[in-house]
Amino acid sequence: MADRSHIALTNRDEPVLLAWPIPGNPGGFVRFDRATDWRDFVEGLGIDARIPDIVRAKFARAQTLYMLGWVDFSVVKAGELAALIALELALMDRYGGQVSKSKRSFAALLKYMVDADGLTDGQIPMVTRCGGTAVGQLTGETHPTLAERRNMLAHGDPFDGLPTGGLLELVRDLINFAYRHYIAEAASLGVTPASAGRV
Repeated sequence: MADRSHIALTNRDEPVLLAWPIPGNPGGFVRFDRATDWRDFVEGLGIDARIPDIVRAKFARAQTLYMLGWVDFSVVKAGELAALIALELALMDRYGGQVSKSKRSFAALLKYMVDADGLTDGQIPMVTRCGGTAVGQLTGETHPTLAERRNMLAHGDPFDGLPTGGLLELVRDLINFAYRHYIAEAASLGVTPASAGRV
């Protein structure tokens, strides 16, 4: 969807240390010593290529902003906002018609994923890989919720504060979950990730 090969990243004098879930530790940290390691990490967090282009384009923007975080780490916060915007679009596409217009908010759509579409922590790859829980950020049992995070980023200063560990990966997993039936249908029709979007 987005070719980021034109973004030139050079090695830094100091490594990047990022709060991010690691196997067995949802509160872990990952360290990046080389620009290529950072690039591979960000590129590895893409959503399924069979998801509609409009959602993939918005998610790709988030990845691009994360990529630029190698140059200016504060840009990662803008990437978080872009990721949450992509998630909201995905949820509107998948669930918007099933939630009454008067109650159709980002928070309501997130809660719908759990209450009506059956999302559990066990269906979130990042959670099964690293432990912890994420569902409370959708239902409102854990604060800040993803909807609250989006609002704080959109209406406050998106460059303030440290990045939220694992946010881009969590959003990736949630978008893939929301489109799981769509992806399965595309697969049954012989559409592979490598051929998605080709004419």
